[in-house]
Amino acid sequence: MNLIIDQGNSAVKIAIFEQDRLLVVERYPLLTAEIVADFLSRFPVKAIILCSVISIDLHTRQYLQNLPVYFTELTHHTPLPIQNEYETPETLGKDRIAAAVGANWLLPNANLLIIDAGTAITYDIVSSENTFLGGTISPGAKIRFRALHEFTGKLPLVEEKTTDLLIGRNTIEAITAGVMQGIEFEIEGYITLFMQKYSNLSVFLTGRGSIPFVAKLKNPIFVELNLVLIGLNRILTYNVQL
Repeated sequence: MNLIIDQGNSAVKIAIFEQDRLLVVERYPLLTAEIVADFLSRFPVKAIILCSVISIDLHTRQYLQNLPVYFTELTHHTPLPIQNEYETPETLGKDRIAAAVGANWLLPNANLLIIDAGTAITYDIVSSENTFLGGTISPGAKIRFRALHEFTGKLPLVEEKTTDLLIGRNTIEAITAGVMQGIEFEIEGYITLFMQKYSNLSVFLTGRGSIPFVAKLKNPIFVELNLVLIGLNRILTYNVQL
């Protein structure tokens, strides 16, 4: 079994895969050696991959490195099962390349648009030649709500929530509609634009921030909230076999 660790800015997701089958996903505030030890006591883990956008404390890192199983950490030096044409791979978000690998694993040899909505919203392209081409980065909903409050004199900080309003009849409604409908139009616009550029394009939507938009999008999409974990598992399996 493979143990997948995806440490984000605000939480860590830990998953167990048996070959390509996702068995367990659990979420914690922060990765610790004790959490890893608990998983190892419950599952016969043979290989581990760590993907982190923050620094891991020395004790936890040393614990992982000293385990009697295969261990690797995703960096821009890690061999990938797809080609990467990004000009600055050292600055490419690990979650972006992992999601791209995951989408390519699910639909190989296809033109793919991967939309990952979280703190930021990323739109990335993988070609039918199984090559990561790059993409765009846009502010997510929370950033947009905060920006309207922090960079203006009187606009309030509005809580993120879904809405079908097109016209707000008070300031709270106007901000909510502007942010949430704006993201929806942005997503639809990118899908339409990339479909015109890349033939037979398949679209993947992932990330917790994508949930409010799943039912609203008019274009056909694949929704896979565990796409990053699937990609990390594929990267781990690929490296074990090298």
